[in-house]
Amino acid sequence: MRFALRAAVGLVLVVTFAAGCKQSSNGAAAGASSAAANGSGAENGAAAAGELKTFPVRGKIVSVDAAKGMVVLDHEAIPGFMDAMTMPYKLKDASVASELHPGDRITAKLLVRKTVDGYEDPMLDEIVVTAQARPDYKPAVQYHVPTAGDAVPDFRLVNQSGRTIHLAQFKGRVLLLTFVYTRCPLPDFCIRMSQNFARIDKALKADPALYARTHLLSISFDPKFDTPVVLKSYGETYIGTDAKQAFAHWDFAVPPAGELAALTQFFDVGITPGDAGLPTHSLSTALIGKDGKVRAWYATNEWTPAEVLAAIKNAAAA
Repeated sequence: MRFALRAAVGLVLVVTFAAGCKQSSNGAAAGASSAAANGSGAENGAAAAGELKTFPVRGKIVSVDAAKGMVVLDHEAIPGFMDAMTMPYKLKDASVASELHPGDRITAKLLVRKTVDGYEDPMLDEIVVTAQARPDYKPAVQYHVPTAGDAVPDFRLVNQSGRTIHLAQFKGRVLLLTFVYTRCPLPDFCIRMSQNFARIDKALKADPALYARTHLLSISFDPKFDTPVVLKSYGETYIGTDAKQAFAHWDFAVPPAGELAALTQFFDVGITPGDAGLPTHSLSTALIGKDGKVRAWYATNEWTPAEVLAAIKNAAAA
């Protein structure tokens, strides 16, 4: 099965997935085509079976075909892989189609085979409904979508110094938080979030008065691996110093394993097992006002440090 790309409502363009996805600058799809042209028949035959690749995806269900075990999904951009688009996907477990409805928002794992011709046989697996379109069923996990004005629970975490901290302790300051894990290899996911936070931290530091009224927090959802020692080393990479006061304005912390689900579900962070033991996850960055309530929420990697810095200044002035 090759991908069918929906160009507009009622218009479907059938093309190979290699033509539809966006790769890195050197072009994985182009590389595959070149390999097909230059490789021997035996090599091409071996590659034809394809290497299974997985990518995190999130979006809204447009339609469900339970008989075929398929859905049409309007999904966000998949960093490093393809742009946002609306297209049909086969479900790895066709039985879950009965639990999906048009309008449902989901996170899932996208499975594709990488061959010499591009990417083929897309399937969705490990689907989590994060927002229901119809109240006639109840998913196993309930996710909360942060909205301006929502009071943030006083979640408990352990920071890079091994000290227990609480979100409530930052009341009176503007708190910007995001979710990462230190082993994340994707430049458009955790690495970009940490680089953006480093730029924001540097900009805030240039304004001592604003610096004193703000705080940054990077939260790991990998408690087994991201110990305080690991978080400290990771944090120093982005803060740029191991001085005693290095973490005075930016904490790196992880919740106790038993409290991880409540925290990630409140901030709409979908997490599923991925390749090589690494989690597949969605993104979530939240700006919390001095009153401990959500001011803004960013569900993708498309926000810029300048954009969020402006929102921080507005929140601090309120």
